[in-house]
Amino acid sequence: MTQTFQLPQQPQPPRPGATGAAGEPGVPPGASEATRLLCAGAHLDAGYRDAVIEELYVHEERLAAPSLGYDAARVLAHALRARRLELGWAAAVLGLWAVGFPLSNYLLAVILFPCLMLAAAAWIRGSQERPAWYRRIPAWWVRWGGRLFLIYAAVTTVRAATGSVDQEELLDFFSFFLPDALVAALFKNGVRIQPVNAWSALLVLVLVALCVALQRGQFARALAHELHPARFGDMAADPAELAEGSRFQRLRHRIRVEQHSPMVMYHAAHPFCGAGQAYDTWSLAVELRPDPERREPPLPINNRVILDRIHELLARLRLPSPHAGGAVRDRLRRLEIDECVFLPVAGLPRRDLAPYHQDAFLVHRTESVEEGGETRRHFLRARVGGWEEEVVTTVFVRVHTQGGMLMLEIAPHVLLPVRPDFENADRVAHQHRHNSPVGKAVWALARTPRSVPLAVATMVRGVALTWRILTAGYGAAMPDGPARSVRELGSGDTVSLFQDMDVKRYLKSIQDRVAQGVRQVLKDSGYRTDEFAQKVVNVSGGSTLIENAQGAFALGDNNVVTNRAPSAPSTPGAPSTSGSPGAPNTPSTPSTPSTPNGAGGDGNG
Repeated sequence: MTQTFQLPQQPQPPRPGATGAAGEPGVPPGASEATRLLCAGAHLDAGYRDAVIEELYVHEERLAAPSLGYDAARVLAHALRARRLELGWAAAVLGLWAVGFPLSNYLLAVILFPCLMLAAAAWIRGSQERPAWYRRIPAWWVRWGGRLFLIYAAVTTVRAATGSVDQEELLDFFSFFLPDALVAALFKNGVRIQPVNAWSALLVLVLVALCVALQRGQFARALAHELHPARFGDMAADPAELAEGSRFQRLRHRIRVEQHSPMVMYHAAHPFCGAGQAYDTWSLAVELRPDPERREPPLPINNRVILDRIHELLARLRLPSPHAGGAVRDRLRRLEIDECVFLPVAGLPRRDLAPYHQDAFLVHRTESVEEGGETRRHFLRARVGGWEEEVVTTVFVRVHTQGGMLMLEIAPHVLLPVRPDFENADRVAHQHRHNSPVGKAVWALARTPRSVPLAVATMVRGVALTWRILTAGYGAAMPDGPARSVRELGSGDTVSLFQDMDVKRYLKSIQDRVAQGVRQVLKDSGYRTDEFAQKVVNVSGGSTLIENAQGAFALGDNNVVTNRAPSAPSTPGAPSTSGSPGAPNTPSTPSTPSTPNGAGGDGNG
């Protein structure tokens, strides 16, 4: 018996209104899978949520980083909604403890001590999967000490509720956890633990566990409703988008104007913020020499002619094989090619005066394409959103002719996949929704002891954030470039083998077409192309050109180069590497995007 499985449809790269070679409508950035996982991460991880709010909401003076394949405004909306929900649950937990203290005649105070120990153990261990021994061992001792003390406190509280413990034993019980001065002050004022007080303490703990369970259930319901893949595309029905507040509405509008604009306002310290990790950035320069085999004088060339030819060749990458037709699912069919201008944010009087409208961009593009400036730079940008916009490969190409020389710069960048815990959010929510009532109760009871410290930390962070908004004066501050990207904050550290193979394929295809376009323009204009071909050495193959190699050089990682005097003169007539000095390297392509260069030396020992 043969089983037939239907392949899932792959969402297209997010460019509003864009159409590919086959005419399929593009998925808007706000509905991409990367956006959905980042929104889920805002509900799942408090640290990531606070970082998003800090960058996009607190620092109102910072312009939004380019959002390649996602919508930062929608991530901010879910981060703010998740923070409001978290603050509400934290207030409920602290309110229950505040009411329970007098009702239990401060019996909850002795239960709070082991809860603090368990929270301290988590803080000592840290967030790493395998922390160092000097963190792991103390955390183990503190954790098990807190567990034993908590069991002892719970058993004693149950005994007090049943009336099987006298006041003297309860005095010793208080003295075991609390300072003697505090115990003496409590019992001096006539504090006596009655069974009703112990029952009140147990009831408070049960209610706190119920709050913990309901909070987790709310997260699971969000993943099943507004963050479900089938419903996430309906932005109008997203409750996070419907949130009121003038500050949020104002910032949401600005972010959506800035994040997808071809005008990139950057901070001088990190101009490619939002594009990901640099991947084999290289540049070269060649002399424009007339072709001796051509009788006519060479034609003048400019940057626009070269860029147009490169654009034409890159656009052909979208065309599938004639034998495959519509069966091709390669992401290169949705290759996006546009031009962008990088402009420093320094000197901008107000954020709303940034030249994001179309007329201003056209003026900057026309002026910058030939100027070859230092701060204002023009790039041809080619972008491939692979793996449902989780692996974004962007190549920035810059061409400049000056003084009879042609300079070519290629700056590839790769956005790594979303963090594994964000990708696992659907699985976590599904497991919680389909767990048994006993399993949910055990899960909530196991996390009840740490609910108080976490609630206190949540309230402190909320108050501190509100205080900075009110007192720091970010709204009236001078505009600043983006400091961090929401997408980069939510990226993992590694890629799978399949993803790494795709990144290399995209980069080699694009780089080869760029080199081919430059070479064709040189040839058609009547210039020699042999020097350019030698320096490129087939960029798509990841080769390395070393000119004027004098001494020792090494390729690859973890090499050791030793410079020694030769024991004997070199043999006459031996082959040597020749070329003009100062030639750049074209590094070998690394095994993962996180390894930027594969060349260990430049040929000068």
